[in-house]
Amino acid sequence: MNSFYNQDPRPCCAVRRHHAAEPPLLQKEQQVGEGFKAPVRQVKADVNMVLLQGGTFLMGTEDREGFASDGEGPVREITLSPYYIDRYAVTNDEFARFVAATGYITESEKFGWSYVFHLLVSAETAIAVTQRVHRAPWWWVVEGANWRQPEGPDSHIDDRMNHPVIQVSYNDALAYCEWASKRLPTEAEWEFAARGGLVQKRFPWGDELEQEGKHHCNVWQGAFPHVNTTEDGYIGTAPVDAYEPNGYGLYNMVGNVWEFCADWFSPTYHLNNDSASRVNPTGPDQGQNRSMRGGSYLCHESYCNRYRVAARSANTPDSAAGNMGFRCVKDLPFQ
Repeated sequence: MNSFYNQDPRPCCAVRRHHAAEPPLLQKEQQVGEGFKAPVRQVKADVNMVLLQGGTFLMGTEDREGFASDGEGPVREITLSPYYIDRYAVTNDEFARFVAATGYITESEKFGWSYVFHLLVSAETAIAVTQRVHRAPWWWVVEGANWRQPEGPDSHIDDRMNHPVIQVSYNDALAYCEWASKRLPTEAEWEFAARGGLVQKRFPWGDELEQEGKHHCNVWQGAFPHVNTTEDGYIGTAPVDAYEPNGYGLYNMVGNVWEFCADWFSPTYHLNNDSASRVNPTGPDQGQNRSMRGGSYLCHESYCNRYRVAARSANTPDSAAGNMGFRCVKDLPFQ
C-alpha cells in the first residue's frame, strides 16, 4: 500500500440523525419505511437511465489523497453484470410525484426536524435554532426542515424542482425505489458508473479537479465552513444536469449531494478478506451505517476531500440532511 495513503480519520461533511449515539447493529435485510408498502409504478427504459454493460474494473484507491480509515483500499478487480442506472440523481419533481401517488411521509417529517448547513438558514429561522452538532457546529438542528422545505419552514423547493431531493434518508430512498420498481446501487455499481470508463482516475473526468479553469462539479470553494466563494456557481445544491456528464453520460456523480448505496458500511471488509466477493459484491451482511458515495457541495480538500470516485462515507438508515440524496439502478431485463 502506498506509504502516503492518508490515515487522517477526519469526519466527512455528512451528519447522522443520532450524532452522539452509537447506532445498533442491523441485519442486511431491513424493513422499508417502517412497513410502508408502495403501489408499484410500471417503469419503462427511457432516456433518464443508462445501460451499463458491466465488466471488470479496478475498484478502490491507494492514492495519497485517500483515507485509509474509510476503507477506500485496497485496489481490487471487481466484475459486474450489466445494469441500468439513473442519468441523474432523483429530483424534487420525481420525489413529489412519488409522494403524491403514495402519501408517503419521510422520516424527517416524522421526526419534525433535520440538519441544515448554517449558511443556508435564514435570519428568521436562525433565531429559533438552539442545537448544533458539537463536533460539526456548522450543522444546525432546524425544526420543520424536510424535503419540501429543506432549510426550514420559510424555505421551499418551487424553484428547485430540477435539483436533487434532499432531507431524505436511506429508508426514504428505499421506499421510492420500491414504488419506481428500481433499487439502490451497490457501492461497486456506483463506483463503476462514476468512473465513466476511466481507469484509476480521481474524478469522473480525470485527475485534476479543475481542467483549464473549468468547474466540473459542485463542491466548496473558499475557507470551510464560513466562506464559500461559489466560484462553481452554487452555494447549495445545483440542478441535477449541471456541468458536463462523464464518459457514460451520467451527471454529478461527485459533488452536489451524497448518494446512498445499498451496502452496509465497513472500513475493513475488503482488507485481507478472501471471502469478500469480487463478482457483483454487495458488502457485509450486517452493519450500523449505510454507505454513501460522491461527496457534496460542502466537500473541500482542506476538510472533507471525499468528492473523489473512490471516496466513501456512511450514515444511519434514518439520517437525513441538506446534502444527502440518491439515484437508482435497475436490473436487466428492463420490464
